[in-house]
Amino acid sequence: MRLHRLSITAFGPFGATQEVDFDALSSAGLFLLHGPTGAGKTSVLDAVCFALYGAVPGARQSPGASLRSDHAPVDLPTEVQLELTVGGRRLEVTRSPAQPRPKKRGDGFTMEKAQSRLRGYDPERGWHALSKSHQEIGEELTQLIGMSRDQFCQVVLLPQGDFARFLRSDAEARGKLLGRLFDTRRFAAVEERLAELRRGAEARVTAADERILALAQRIAQAAGPAGAEATPVAARPGEPGLAEAVLEWAAIARSTARERLDIAHRVVAWAEGRQREARHALDAVRELARLQQRYEETRLRSAALEERRPEHDRCQKELERARKADRVAPALELREEAERAYRAASDGLGRARALLSPELRDVGADRLAELERKFQQELYALDAAREAEERSARIEGERVRLNREAQADDELIREADVWLADWDSTRAALKGRIDASQEAATRAEQLAGLLAPARRRLDAAGRRDALATDVQQAEERLTGAREQELDARKSWLDLRERRLRGIAAELAAGLVAGEPCTVCGSADHPVPASPGDGHVDRATEERALAAQQSAEEARARAEQQLGLVRERHAAAETEARGDDASASSTAAELGELVDRLTGEHAEAHRLAAATNPAREALTAAEREHTERLEQRQQAHGRMSARTAAREALDAEQARLEEQIAAARGESPSVAAHAERLTRRVARLADAAEAVRTEQDAAQRRKEADDRLSDAAFRAGFDTPEAAAATLLDAAAQRDLQHRIDTWQAEAAAVADRRAERDAREAAEQPAAQPSAAQGEFETAEWLLREASSALAAADERCGELTRLSRQAADEVRRLGPVRQEYERIARLAGLAAGTSADNERKMRLEAYVLAARLEQVAAAATARLQRMSSGRYTLVHSDARTGGRRAGLGLHVVDAWTGSERDTATLSGGETFFASLALALGLADVVTEEAGGVRLDTLFIDEGFGSLDDQTLDEVLDVLDSLRERDRSVGIVSHVADLRRRIPVRLEVVKERQGSSVRHRLA
Repeated sequence: MRLHRLSITAFGPFGATQEVDFDALSSAGLFLLHGPTGAGKTSVLDAVCFALYGAVPGARQSPGASLRSDHAPVDLPTEVQLELTVGGRRLEVTRSPAQPRPKKRGDGFTMEKAQSRLRGYDPERGWHALSKSHQEIGEELTQLIGMSRDQFCQVVLLPQGDFARFLRSDAEARGKLLGRLFDTRRFAAVEERLAELRRGAEARVTAADERILALAQRIAQAAGPAGAEATPVAARPGEPGLAEAVLEWAAIARSTARERLDIAHRVVAWAEGRQREARHALDAVRELARLQQRYEETRLRSAALEERRPEHDRCQKELERARKADRVAPALELREEAERAYRAASDGLGRARALLSPELRDVGADRLAELERKFQQELYALDAAREAEERSARIEGERVRLNREAQADDELIREADVWLADWDSTRAALKGRIDASQEAATRAEQLAGLLAPARRRLDAAGRRDALATDVQQAEERLTGAREQELDARKSWLDLRERRLRGIAAELAAGLVAGEPCTVCGSADHPVPASPGDGHVDRATEERALAAQQSAEEARARAEQQLGLVRERHAAAETEARGDDASASSTAAELGELVDRLTGEHAEAHRLAAATNPAREALTAAEREHTERLEQRQQAHGRMSARTAAREALDAEQARLEEQIAAARGESPSVAAHAERLTRRVARLADAAEAVRTEQDAAQRRKEADDRLSDAAFRAGFDTPEAAAATLLDAAAQRDLQHRIDTWQAEAAAVADRRAERDAREAAEQPAAQPSAAQGEFETAEWLLREASSALAAADERCGELTRLSRQAADEVRRLGPVRQEYERIARLAGLAAGTSADNERKMRLEAYVLAARLEQVAAAATARLQRMSSGRYTLVHSDARTGGRRAGLGLHVVDAWTGSERDTATLSGGETFFASLALALGLADVVTEEAGGVRLDTLFIDEGFGSLDDQTLDEVLDVLDSLRERDRSVGIVSHVADLRRRIPVRLEVVKERQGSSVRHRLA
């Protein structure tokens, strides 16, 4: 990896854009990055790290810290751009952190998100975009470089302070640093995974043992008394031998349960035999008692049957007479129906005769029918007269309608004459309204053209008056700013003169015994100057200069603001004058002019708005004039037609009146006469029909009397009344038949039971005693239930013990592989964690890997350390244990002059520096090799050279200079003055008030 160019904008101490040309600096192979303390030397390295990884080194990435420069203008965004070659590809990466920027609208700031851009260079296509994604760019660069950010900061940006602490730290601290660099988290993860697997396997073994113990408890519960004969299991979960003890104890419980089951089978067989004998005896006694009771019931039923015999005979005779009377019932029903019909016909005839006149009440049916036909003929003759009367009434309505239409036409003609008389004046008035509206519209357009400029002049006059006050205030502020600038400049010049007079004392304060003076170069300082009274130091002068510059900036801002206000005031004055540049009107005068023009424009606009309504009114009036002329002419025509219609109606009504008078007779109208005839015809027809109905009903009653007498005689009754008295309804007959059938059925059943032989023989024996037999049977039944219950419990106990024993055996079989897996995992986990007896050095797996890495680093570092120390020192790795700590990460130095081996913490300051430098370079070689052999063409070494003497410094620089043999460039970050003489190619970081800047010093 080779760096070409770095561009830093508003980053850290750099307030503006700074360019670093690494190609020019790397041409000599070794260059110096120097500058005052706090100027920003390390910030250059931070910018490189930020461009590659989007973050600065971890030690300087404090929470809440901002990468943006406090010296940068608010509108200059923070940005870092790095051009490099890595993996055979030339890339350009640009990154901007999250930062505030001014809002595009309004005041204040808004937070801009972090941005990243990656471009690639192709000789044919030139620069082309590759990605704008943070994640994609980070993954691409990390893959090409082959190192994480921590590794890059340790390998490329060699921080000597970290490696000096590494030499003096203990094994635990070295393990943390090496773990970050070589990413041995996977080995720690293996340790944790093995420990987790061991805990899981142990939990599975314990869970299986607990399940086996739970089965043992269930076996004990199922065994009951049989389990008490075996010795209980005393082992706990996880202990060896638990499974075998449970299986042995279960086998004893099963054997005892089977013996108790055989005993229960024999007891049940004896109880069943006794129960069968008691059942047979009980059945025999119950049968004897049943036959004796049946015989007694038969005797009692026979006696009760003889007592009900007289009632049975009476019911039988009554039923026979009722069935004879049923043959007369139809004739009786016909006679009653004929009697009801006759009485109804007689009542109807009386009502019909009551409606007739006295002379017609005794007339026969034929005479009544003759009169009905006569009046019906008269009624038919009145139809034509009724139609004539209805037509006469309609004619009267037509006359009323004609009169109403005549009145309406007369009113229409009068209104039309009145309206038409004023037509000429109405038309002239409407045309006048149209002309006035058109003139007002023209006037409104003219006034609108005058009103807009007047309003703009009024607004400009208002701004002019307001800006006049602003001009006065700006002039006052400018006067004050000029006075403050003069005072501040005078104060600064006075302090600067006083400081220059005492500058010797200031330089003497920076002298250090044994170090050369920056003025004369001597290392001896016999009489250093001391500050006098009123001495001014550099900070006081800089504060005065800052105050003078601030006052100067305030004066410039005041002048700029006054110029802007004067320009706006002049523009407003010009706009307020309008077309007349010589006259200047006040705001009040312009306001009166605007009000007057506004009022006139509003009035003209109101009048102009009436143009369309006036034209519509004229069009409507002309249309109404035409319609009224047509309506008046049509009304005159309708009046002539109505006169002829009236004459025709009068002639027709006279003819109809003659016809109606002849037809109505003495009635007030033809309809009344017809209604009277209709009522008379209906009464005569009802009376004739009633006479005929009464005669027919009398005949049917006589025929029914004859049939009833004949039916009663044939049924054996003397009179029809006797037959009627004997009749019974169907329910009464069914009741009698049911009584008879019940008695006969009971008689048959008693006869059958009296013929039973076994009942008669049982009655001759002594009375049965079923209660004693029942008691004996219940005792035998109870004994059988108890024996069966004991047998079922014993059988269930054997089955449950067999099932639980099978489950226990299955659990034991499943536990075997689980316990074997646990033992294998436990051995591996103990070996990886360093707790196993097989791990003699008690070294963890991660520490073992790191020890191998440390051994490689020590070997690579020794090659350079021997050159730096003139072959005196060698770094060796030690895996010996110290105290009670674990072994693996010890680091010793071998002194060739004394032949002794000691800890690196005993090295002196200078020895520690070049030992840590050698260690850093060796680590860079090892990490580079592990990263896939990625070539690192640019390295940086930060600080530590001030602790070396001249000879050692020459040897260290020779080692660093040898790196150029591999076409590498090494940048040394230091403020040691002697290095500026030894290294001609330099990048100087200059600290300034407006922010730091960089300067290239090329040979």
